[in-house]
Amino acid sequence: MLRGFYTAASGMIAQQRKTDLLTNNMANSNTPGFKVDQSSMRAFPELLLQRMNKQTVPVDNTFTIPSSSRVGAINTGVYMQEVLPKFLQGDLQATQNKTDLALQDINPDSASTVFFSVQDKDGKVKYTRNGNFTLDGEGYLTTANGLYVLGRNGNRIHLNSADFSVDSSGRVSENGTQAGTLGIAYAANPNTLIKEGDGLFRVDNNTVLPTAPNTLFQVKQGYLERSNVDVSQTMTEMLSAYRSFEANQKVLQAYDHSMDKAVNEVGRVNG
Repeated sequence: MLRGFYTAASGMIAQQRKTDLLTNNMANSNTPGFKVDQSSMRAFPELLLQRMNKQTVPVDNTFTIPSSSRVGAINTGVYMQEVLPKFLQGDLQATQNKTDLALQDINPDSASTVFFSVQDKDGKVKYTRNGNFTLDGEGYLTTANGLYVLGRNGNRIHLNSADFSVDSSGRVSENGTQAGTLGIAYAANPNTLIKEGDGLFRVDNNTVLPTAPNTLFQVKQGYLERSNVDVSQTMTEMLSAYRSFEANQKVLQAYDHSMDKAVNEVGRVNG
């Protein structure tokens, strides 16, 4: 019976974590470039139950030998094995703002993808699909939270005003002069990236992704890539997770009621 407590409790914990994940997806449904998180559930290893018996051997000096018979398998619970972002291309939304840039994958069905390269305050390179950029007080192109947008040579992109243009290959021009080229990074397997907050990703050990060839992407100025969160599907999954949590809760309450009976009533001796 105690094993039943652990099994039901593990189901509640797993569904609670899934609900938290889905809630975060829903909260970022309007965040540019956000990639929806997906979870995978897995059962704990199954236990094989066997009944231990003794078998008498019909000989003069009678003796017994141990034997066993298979009862069956029992599952010991479930857990959230991993969480992976879904790097499906989001829809592009026109903003007419020259500092807004969007990446459009040429082959959206491919497992690989591309990112803008940005630099944090510690000088480390991070990657994002959120092209909601702006110009800081010194004229550098930055993200909304102050990270510097990097060019192909790894340098920051400096502009004199917001009156600039970006072509489909990422070349930035101002007053007819090229001010730099956006550093578009290529990830052959984006699932190996480590997800951070604010729509940022990084490579393990802080290594740098290679530069993406121009044949894999197009840069759209005056557009933002919307999140790839499917709101209706997320709501359905949230309701399903809640119902699963509720079912495990009822099982836990049933076990608790049975334990109460066993402790306080079954063993009671009437005087």
